Amino acid sequence: MLSIIVAFPKIDDAKSIKNTLIKNGFEVNSTCTTGAQVISITDQLDGGIVISGYRLSDMYYNELNNYLPKGFEMLLIASPTKLAESKESNIVCLKMPLKINDLLNTLQMMTYNYTRRKRKEKQKGRTEEEKAAINKAKQVLMVRNNMTEEEAHRYIQKNSMDSGINMVEMAEMILNLL
Repeated sequence: MLSIIVAFPKIDDAKSIKNTLIKNGFEVNSTCTTGAQVISITDQLDGGIVISGYRLSDMYYNELNNYLPKGFEMLLIASPTKLAESKESNIVCLKMPLKINDLLNTLQMMTYNYTRRKRKEKQKGRTEEEKAAINKAKQVLMVRNNMTEEEAHRYIQKNSMDSGINMVEMAEMILNLL
């Protein structure tokens, strides 16, 4: 599950952003004022987004970003001059003064990308038997319906999404029907 952590040097700023996010349907795990707190919390979580100011009481955003475990992304909120200094390519940035719609849209985009990436990682974790079932179903579709491999793959993928079951189950259904 996606975890959101808000980290700003002033706890009131962090709570304000947290409340805004909660009002708009996001679940915020924690608010922090130091990088050490963020690191301690992220070490216990699977992955997510850290929304951070430019400088926390014990470290700058780029130091914090270097300490974040794999699976975490950073959203930096800072003044335009501080953002101009930022040379990190893997950090999403928003300039101050913060517009709520910009924050919500950016977080929504980051959430979408996070879930998409997690889904791809999960797909890569298929067993050999599951991969074999999908490949066999593709072969059957290719022979019976005169499809290319790509068309057969899309067919299985689309039908699995439309019916709300995973691709392995859809492949097994195709094999059982044909």
